Amino acid sequence: MSAADGEGFAIDPTQVRAWKRYPAYKDSGVEWLGEVPEHWEVRRLKTLCLRSALYGANVAATAYTTTGVRFIRTTDITEDGHLKETGVFVPEELVKDYLLKGGDVLISRSGTVGRAFLYDSGEHGPCAYAGYLVRFVPSENVLPKFVFLFTKTQAFADFLQVTAISSTIENVNGEKYANAAWLLPPLPEQQAIVAFLDRETVRIDALIEKKHRFIELLEEKRQALITHAVTKGLDPDAEMKDSGVAWIGKVPAHWEVRAFTRCAIEQADYRGATPTKTESGIFLVTAKNIRKGWIDYEASREFVSEIDYLTIMRRGLPRLGDLLLTTEAPLGYAALVDREDIALAQRVIRFRMDPSLFEPRFVLYSVLSPYFQNQMLCQSTGSTVLGIKASKLPQLKILCPPVSEQQQILALIDKKCAMPDKILERANRQIALFKEYRTALISAAVTGKIDVRGEEAA
Repeated sequence: MSAADGEGFAIDPTQVRAWKRYPAYKDSGVEWLGEVPEHWEVRRLKTLCLRSALYGANVAATAYTTTGVRFIRTTDITEDGHLKETGVFVPEELVKDYLLKGGDVLISRSGTVGRAFLYDSGEHGPCAYAGYLVRFVPSENVLPKFVFLFTKTQAFADFLQVTAISSTIENVNGEKYANAAWLLPPLPEQQAIVAFLDRETVRIDALIEKKHRFIELLEEKRQALITHAVTKGLDPDAEMKDSGVAWIGKVPAHWEVRAFTRCAIEQADYRGATPTKTESGIFLVTAKNIRKGWIDYEASREFVSEIDYLTIMRRGLPRLGDLLLTTEAPLGYAALVDREDIALAQRVIRFRMDPSLFEPRFVLYSVLSPYFQNQMLCQSTGSTVLGIKASKLPQLKILCPPVSEQQQILALIDKKCAMPDKILERANRQIALFKEYRTALISAAVTGKIDVRGEEAA
C-alpha cells in the first residue's frame, strides 16, 4: 500500500500490532475475551448499568406518523451504529415510557442481532425505541461510548456466535446481553481509549469517504462512455436521425428503435404467493440481489426447496444470459443470469431477448443507460416506493443496431473499461482494508490488546 493510501496514519493502516501493549496481563476467565490488562475488571454488562435489559415498545405500523417522536427500529440502525436519515414517527403518548435519554445504548436482539446504537439527544432529537431493541443505561463511572464501542469488537462478535450456537433461535434476548462479560478499565482510561478511537476513526472514515468519491467519479465516467456507445455508436461521422424518444435525441440512421418487450422471445414474472423459504435448497434471487449490472448473492440469502422449485418457476426457467429487471424496490436494476440453478422472486421480470436482434450484454448496458431508466421513471407510479406495472413495459423503447455492430461496441467497451475496472477493483480493496483496520483497531483498544494511554492527543 502506498504512502498516499495510508496518509494521516502514524503507522501502516494494516498493522495494529505496531502499537505498544500493556505491561502486564491476566486471564479474563472468559474464552472469547482471552487475556486482558491486569488492572481491568471483567464484569457482567448489567453491573455496569443503572438500568439494564429494558425492552422497547410494540407499536403497530398503522400508528406511524410523519411527525411526533422518532421511533427507532432495528432496521433504522446502520452496521456502523448510525441512525438512518429516513425513519418513522409515532405520537409521544404512545411511547412516553420508552423515551430515550442521552447516553442510552440500544442493542438489537433479533434480525440484525448485536447491532448497537448510542443515543445523543442533541444529535438525534426526541426518540423512542421498538420492541426488538434492548436498552442499557450505563452507570456514572462508565462511559456510554465505551459500552457502545465494545459491541464493535471481535470479542463481542465471538460472544454472539457462541450464544447463537447454544440457541435454536437466531436472537439474543435481553437477559443474555445483561449477563454477557464486559470489560471495565478505570474511567480515565475509558476516556483515553474513546478519545483515541474518535481521532483515529475520523481519519480512517475520511480516507474511506475519499475513496468512495473517487469510485463515484470513475463510475460516472465509465457509465458515460457506455451510454455514448449504446446510443450513438462508434462512427462519429455516421448519418443521424431523430430517434423519436425524448431522452435519446439523434441516433445513427441505420439503427432501429423498437418496443422493448417485442424484442423478447420469452417474458416471465413470478408474481403470486410468496414462496415458502427453507434453510437450504435452491437460491432465491430477490429484487434485493439485483444490482446495476450483476447479481449480488450476499445481499440476501434465501432458499426454496427443490420440491417446490418447478411450481414456483412454472412460468419459465432461467437460462444463462437472460435479462433480469426489477420493477420495484428498487426500480430498474438489471443483471444477466449467470447461473441456472436459481429461483426468481416477485418484483423481478425475466426476459429472453431474440438472439437475432440482440447481444445480451448490449441489452443490459442499454437498460441501465439513462435513456431507458428515464422511460421507466416516466411510466412508474407510487408515492413512497416507485414501481412499474407489467402493462406499462410495452411502452418502453430500446435502440437496436445490427448485431455485428453491437459486438463491435461491446469489444470497445471491454477495451476502454478494462483499466477503469482494475482501478475500481483496487479502490474497493483499499476500502475493505481500511474498514478491516478500523474494526481491528477498535477491538484491540477496547479489549486492551494495545495500550493507547497518552496517544489520545497525539
